[in-house]
Amino acid sequence: MLSAFLSAFRTPDLRKKLLFTVGIIAVYRLGATLPSPGVSYGNVQKCLDTLETGTGVFNLLNLFSGGALLSLSVFALGIMPYITASIILQLLTVVIPRLEQLRKEGQSGQAKITQYTRYLTLGLGILQASAFVALARSGQLFNNQCDQFPIIPEGTGIPDWLTLTILVVTMTAGTGVVMWLGELITDRGVGNGMSVLIFTSIAARLPSEGWSIKTSKGWGMFALVLLLVLVIITLVVFIEQAQRRIPVQYAKRMIGRRMYGGTSTYIPLKVNQAGVIPVIFGSSLLYLPQLALQFFDQNNPGKTQAWVQNNLANPSAPIYIAVYFLLIIFFTYFYVSITFNPTEVADNMKKYGGFVPGIRPGKPTAEYLDFILSRITLPGAFYLALISILPNFFFIWLDNEQYQNFPFGGVAVLIMVGVGLETVKQIESQLMQRNYEGFLR
Repeated sequence: MLSAFLSAFRTPDLRKKLLFTVGIIAVYRLGATLPSPGVSYGNVQKCLDTLETGTGVFNLLNLFSGGALLSLSVFALGIMPYITASIILQLLTVVIPRLEQLRKEGQSGQAKITQYTRYLTLGLGILQASAFVALARSGQLFNNQCDQFPIIPEGTGIPDWLTLTILVVTMTAGTGVVMWLGELITDRGVGNGMSVLIFTSIAARLPSEGWSIKTSKGWGMFALVLLLVLVIITLVVFIEQAQRRIPVQYAKRMIGRRMYGGTSTYIPLKVNQAGVIPVIFGSSLLYLPQLALQFFDQNNPGKTQAWVQNNLANPSAPIYIAVYFLLIIFFTYFYVSITFNPTEVADNMKKYGGFVPGIRPGKPTAEYLDFILSRITLPGAFYLALISILPNFFFIWLDNEQYQNFPFGGVAVLIMVGVGLETVKQIESQLMQRNYEGFLR
């Protein structure tokens, strides 16, 4: 990997792309630390320093924003509205014929879907910004532990409605700028822009999280955590690269005076075919009970409220871990079933004269692909579930709520390893195009 980066820096055009990507990342991190108008950044820092417990439902979102959410910075929403919009449109493509038709139209249809994604991102940005500003104003963003440090001070001489409106507009505009920065990286830089920005946000939290472990638990625990991190990353790299290759043979066809076909290839079916989407879905559903608790009296909880608080809102509870585990397995099968259509793949193979050796084209091929996919999805689902519940065990082991969304496990490490592997593959492929020596020297 290091040799690929060194070779890329020796290539002038790749060096420009890498430096451009680094520059965009620097702008993104600057916006993540730039306070929004009307927010007392000093009070935010005092509040974060005095928090006795974590921020519950907002921990994961704060991790994805690189710590910008709880600071209510210009880029507080980060890239999450765009991710949510992309997932929504991807799911709607299955049920709305118009979107399905656009997806099949190729580049022009994909451009239209991208335009819809941008509009939906801005709409979600307005909703999320309004919600977070309202929660910060009421104190619920910090579990009502920072009433002595008002995040949005009053009595500044500016009407409250104007201050809140400017805040919402600023954070929504920040979402649009983040989306634009991601697209710039995709078009003129290296890697998928949105993925690189998420990688940057998560990586920005690693030093502070690691140092907090060293401060609270000592060097011995810190060294043990680093060892576990290396084991986890090795396992994730191994599984992310694992795939089942289905051999495909194309028959020879005479078109005009030329003979086409007769080649052999394969269909790569990854063990983790669903990526990190099932983890995001499972996390979102489990956050709903925690979010609902915000609307009830915390001082006088009822029996149902107390049970939800102890079992579905407590990351160390066995019921919480078991439900999270089962939700990820369910959503893995669900997402794979809507993103990979064996019948469509079999029909395309038959259309171009392709077949799996020993399997008849058409319906038998579709049944064979469905059988193989169901077999490899099971270990992929268990892998996702096991990696995702690691932060919960860190939470129990380290005995501190701030590690509920520990960045060395769960969706964070899946995203970081996945983005890192894809970026290195893209650099290597571009190096191969520019440094191909051919057969003759």
